[in-house]
Parts: sequence; C-alpha cells; structure tokens
Amino acid sequence: MRSSRALIALGSNLGDRRAFLEQAIEALAQTPGLVVRAVSSFHETRPEGGPKSQGDYLNAAAILETMLSPAGLLRVMLDVESRLGRTRELRFGPRTIDLDLVLFGDRILDEPGLIVPHPRFRERRFVLGPLAEIAPEDVDPASGRTVAELLRELDRAEAESASPHP
Repeated sequence: MRSSRALIALGSNLGDRRAFLEQAIEALAQTPGLVVRAVSSFHETRPEGGPKSQGDYLNAAAILETMLSPAGLLRVMLDVESRLGRTRELRFGPRTIDLDLVLFGDRILDEPGLIVPHPRFRERRFVLGPLAEIAPEDVDPASGRTVAELLRELDRAEAESASPHP
C-alpha cells in the first residue's frame, strides 16, 4: 500500500490555543502510519458563525503523509480532538481543538460523516491562508484549482464585495 498526502486544517479558540494546536500536531506525529511533513505558521482569526461572544481562533494547516485510509485518518483526528477536550454541544461553537480533513490526495469522497475535499474550505480564508503557506500548488480535485489559485479567487471575491457598486 502506498502512502497518501493529506492536508488538514487546525483551529482552537478556548484555553491555551497555541498549546492545543501544538499538542494536536504532536499527537498526530506520534500516530503509527502518519508523518507530519509541514506545519504552517499560526494565524489569529475572527470566528465565522456560531455565538457572537466566542473568542478569536488560532488556526494552522499541516501536510500529512499517511498509510491510513481517509476514514482511518478521520478516526485518528476525532480521537485527538476527544483527548484534547473537544466537545460538540454547539455547531460552530467554541472549541479546544478542531481538526478538519481538507484534501486527501486527489480523492473525492462523499460518505456518511466524511466529505473530501472539505465542503466549505474554498470560502474560508482561515483554511486557505495557512494552506497556501505550505501547499500552494496542491490541487483541489473538485475544482481543478491550486490552493494558491483558490486563495487569489477568494481575495478577488472579497475585494469586489467590499468595493462600492455604482
């Protein structure tokens, strides 16, 4: 079985956010069949959706090389979240850690509990910004665009929506 390249997004907005991100990365690195190849810098971002009172997020992205299946990797990520105190009481609510599987090689999957590429990553600067640092040329198999192209398109769309229309 050959290894696959996976891109993940990480976020935290409760407690010691940096420590939660670092602990999640370390837990992934210690997982058999999984190697952390690169980690982006940490980006502070405003929350999108969820309760208005929640704190800002610290976000990052990582490149993983894995022998695990997409479902196997997702199980590992959910286990790491659980070990780091993640609860799922409120959709888009505050969390100690959030790990999202964004891309898994050139795979397109739509299974119960697992959609790859992540369905909303193309509209999320807090995912695309960190990903563009470490994997700008990785291709979204659903759109055929690179991470860098997706970030430029998001920049253009945000600039157009911010500019006054005649």
